[in-house]
Amino acid sequence: MNAYQNTYNDFSGMTMEEYSFIHHASAGLSNNQMQTFMLVYNSRRKNPNDILLATLLGFLGLAGIQRFMTGQIMLGLLYLITGGLLGIGTLIDLFTYKSIANDYNRHLAYECYHIARAAN
Repeated sequence: MNAYQNTYNDFSGMTMEEYSFIHHASAGLSNNQMQTFMLVYNSRRKNPNDILLATLLGFLGLAGIQRFMTGQIMLGLLYLITGGLLGIGTLIDLFTYKSIANDYNRHLAYECYHIARAAN
């Protein structure tokens, strides 16, 4: 059993899908590599609840914050300029915030895997 598997539970708002791809992305790492993986992943990971709060700000006139948070700069600018695509894009993001966070975190997990492999 992986020594860091229990630390997965410490991530706030973690979904089963996120647990699955983190477990898959960190397979085969040594203890030192796993420590590097967990440090980098934990520092950059996006909590789905934070994405939800940023999405809700879109209804107060700050549309697109959730897209900026996940590195989607052009889409964030589009949302900001158009008022969340006239509110429709913000409304869609309100229902898909977990998917937005999971997509970002999935790419991050595989990036962290490569960082951990290169570091040790």
